[in-house]
Amino acid sequence: MPSCILNPASEEVADFIYRFGSLQNNLRDPEQFPCVDYVSSDYAIFYMPLSEALPLSLERYPYYSIPGLFTLLDDSAMEASGILAALQTPALSNMGKGVLIGIVDTGIDYTSPVFRNEDGTTRILGLWDQTLPEDTSAPSPGVPDYYPMGGASYGTEFTMEEINAALAADDPFSLVPSRDINGHGTFLAGLAAGRSFPLQNFTGAAPMADLAVGKLKPAKKYLRDYYLIPENAAAFQENDIMLGIKYLRVIADRFRQPLVILLGLGSNYGSHTGTSPLSQVTQNYGGFFGIATVIAAGNETGLSHHYAGQLSADTPYEDVELRVGEREAERGFILELWSSATELFTVGFVSPGGERINRIPVLANNETRIPFLLENTILTVNYELIEAGSGSQLVSVRFERPSAGIWTIRVYNTQFLTGEYHMWLPVQGFISEETVFLKPDPSNTITVPGNSRLPITVGAYDHRNNSIYIHSSRGYTSRDYVKPDLAAPGVDVLGPGIRDTSGAGVRSFLYSGNNIPSITPSQNTPSNTSAPSSIQENLQTFSRRTGTSAAAARVPNTVSIFSVGTPVATRKIMYPTIVATQAVSISSFGT
Repeated sequence: MPSCILNPASEEVADFIYRFGSLQNNLRDPEQFPCVDYVSSDYAIFYMPLSEALPLSLERYPYYSIPGLFTLLDDSAMEASGILAALQTPALSNMGKGVLIGIVDTGIDYTSPVFRNEDGTTRILGLWDQTLPEDTSAPSPGVPDYYPMGGASYGTEFTMEEINAALAADDPFSLVPSRDINGHGTFLAGLAAGRSFPLQNFTGAAPMADLAVGKLKPAKKYLRDYYLIPENAAAFQENDIMLGIKYLRVIADRFRQPLVILLGLGSNYGSHTGTSPLSQVTQNYGGFFGIATVIAAGNETGLSHHYAGQLSADTPYEDVELRVGEREAERGFILELWSSATELFTVGFVSPGGERINRIPVLANNETRIPFLLENTILTVNYELIEAGSGSQLVSVRFERPSAGIWTIRVYNTQFLTGEYHMWLPVQGFISEETVFLKPDPSNTITVPGNSRLPITVGAYDHRNNSIYIHSSRGYTSRDYVKPDLAAPGVDVLGPGIRDTSGAGVRSFLYSGNNIPSITPSQNTPSNTSAPSSIQENLQTFSRRTGTSAAAARVPNTVSIFSVGTPVATRKIMYPTIVATQAVSISSFGT
């Protein structure tokens, strides 16, 4: 595990994404940072005291060095998706056996019988809980260096052996205190790899696959304040997701299994061209033999969060109307304008009260802060003429306490190469339904990182009437990639919920003959899945969700079909200072 004099999980520590060999970073000398976690040969996460990092602004830091914030993409389907027919075809050997499905999300209810073998042991090979220990002033065990540069300096890892020991204890959570409070991660893991529950008419897509789980810690307050995210919104940091993906790969390498990475998270921050750090990590990992990445497309269609504009040479400007709701008037939001090429766009504004801000000029490393005279509003406008990751121009507009009503954003162009640009409001969950563009465009609404070329991006449809889910995000991408790659059932999908696992009473009971304890559905769940299925099913709660993350969870089964029975070959595991060669089982997907 990398040595670190700070606790990266602390609210008093700032996180920065560093790309090796890139001019986009003007951060201090990397050797001066007291703590570093390595993601890959391209990216590392630097940590520094928050007091030294503030104030956070695009004038001080490159755009992609500040971690973006992501949210969950969710607000039966097995027959429609063809999974049941595939499971019942012996020749395919496609129930996921020998394949590792990795999930980076809100965690997992590891005590659930859904995630156990017939003998009651766990199918989870590794669980990294970034939220533990809860006391951020205490030293963190992190993740050991199973391979050079392969660890992490925060959170707590629980191995398969430790989870099995917990399941055999009277109080499992006294040994492995990791819980999924939200339930989203448990739901996705169950859809992807849950065991069969005939009485509930439920089975996971790959019921014999192994699991690896990264539980994300909530986004830090200073980043929530920077992005003006509501306190009750589920928000997770880009760097935590990147390190979670690395952890999945480390587990796959330890157990020498092909890996399917499942992500049910998304964001509207970024160029939507597959160039953000998280997009690049999913893109690069998807190019390795034996690794595939499945990403939810998002639920942004019909929410009016995207505007597509085009200015011709004979048009001096274009007015974009934006309605701001009462909730955003209390706090604010960040709007981003991205050019489709190396253009030169500038902006002006008209407030709901009629106060006019003329065209804001472009200056080098320009940041303009505009307090309104007649309204309690502050606008901060940043121009990045050539954003280093995408090569496009970025205009970032930070609305602080904007007046409710109709705002006009006046967009000017001086280059006229194509005149095309896009605007995105924050993703659903980060903004209320009252704040919308009045003339939105439903295309190009796939959330980041689903815009990357290699990962499998999944939309959702309603299997009950074979219609597309109305909010399933649409392509193309801003670089005209054909996305999403496919659609799966994602409306009112049945999956495992989180159970009442408070206190003792969830340990493994051994069932033999008629020696079966008297148990009711209201009691805590015995863990051993060798209990009769009727008892187990009564003790497992189920819920229904809608969204593209639920659809994406069905796809790992399809990928796992091509992961079994393939020859042994060598794969290079590359980190910034090490290249190790290992003999591992690879699949037939990848490039």
